[in-house]
Amino acid sequence: MENVAIIGGGISGLALAMNLHARGISCKVFERAEQVRELGVGITLLPHAMREFAALGLEKELSAVGIENRESCFFNRFGQLIYKEPRGKFAGYATPEVGIHRGKLHVILYQAALKRLGADRIVTNHLCVGVQQDEEAVTVSFAETSTGKALGNVRAQVVIACDGVSSAIRKQFYPEEDVAFAGINTWRGVTRRKPILGGKTYMRVGSILTGKMVIYPIVDDIDGDGNQLINWMAEIKQDSFDKNDWNKPGDLKDFLPIYESWKFDWLDVPEMVRNAEQILEYPMVDKDPVDRWTFGRVTFAGDAAHPMYPRGSNGAAQGTIDARTLADCLVAEKDPQKALLSYEAARCQPTARIVRTNRANPPDFINIKVEELVGDRPFDDLDKYITQDELRALSESYKQVAGFSLAGAAPAGTSA
Repeated sequence: MENVAIIGGGISGLALAMNLHARGISCKVFERAEQVRELGVGITLLPHAMREFAALGLEKELSAVGIENRESCFFNRFGQLIYKEPRGKFAGYATPEVGIHRGKLHVILYQAALKRLGADRIVTNHLCVGVQQDEEAVTVSFAETSTGKALGNVRAQVVIACDGVSSAIRKQFYPEEDVAFAGINTWRGVTRRKPILGGKTYMRVGSILTGKMVIYPIVDDIDGDGNQLINWMAEIKQDSFDKNDWNKPGDLKDFLPIYESWKFDWLDVPEMVRNAEQILEYPMVDKDPVDRWTFGRVTFAGDAAHPMYPRGSNGAAQGTIDARTLADCLVAEKDPQKALLSYEAARCQPTARIVRTNRANPPDFINIKVEELVGDRPFDDLDKYITQDELRALSESYKQVAGFSLAGAAPAGTSA
């Protein structure tokens, strides 16, 4: 019988496996994908995410394949700078803020986990189809992802659902639940081009009310000619509630017209979008926070526990904090069921606050606020409407809720 069965070999599941291994707790990871490959587009690892990866000994490796952000800049849809601030180590944090290809991050975590735990401890092509538990253990049922045929059951003292926003295990305990969609759709792409604003800047342009773009580099000198791989995300709030499909490639005609006039002296946005190597469409969804993650010997972590809007780059960070907190609880408490409840007590409400904040007051609330004050037109003197100190306070307020305010930055031994 396994000590811990981890369902899902994504960022949270692999981080949990390495945290457990480092603490001498045996575990096994069951991943539904047939193989782990470099898929997806970009992700930003904020300082509190990099703090967790640094504790796992992965900071140098991740920094080497990503790009360290120096600053974050907020622009209106006319290309005018609203506000900027230093980021990561340039803002005084102990760890950097890194833009990275999500697939490269996943492969690095996967290879590190394989090396540390052993190849027999991380298995792919295993789709969880349900769990049953008794007083002594949990029985997990699997099917082979590629064929659908039933696989042998696995018994474990505890089971951790790290199987994402569409978690099969969470669905078992919340069968009527569905994702929450508020009419915001997104399109994500990657484009090779010359560096923008020096090549180490995270950019938020416009707002969801009139069209928004998030833009940042994720691979440096990708072709030997000085070009970077630029990650971008278009985000639009629409009157209809037609939801994008996760499984479809993005179509330019569905969103590019909104950005055709976005030709700034520092970036031609429509040109960047047209030159994309890949475009994917997604709906902007999360789930309403729940007060209970733990059911006997089963609990949730990462996106299975607290699916949040992909704003503020905080989902991965919170998943890695879950992983470390849960591992610490399993070490501190001999009774595994009590350990899971201690973990839930430490993480459930803080992450619920972040989910709600990402809905109501995301980090780009700055853009929305300025657009409302100025009247969605170019400005001559922004200080007439709002000061830089007031904008800085808005940014700091989000960081405090999200758990990475510099003033309250917690070391990798605490749950913040």
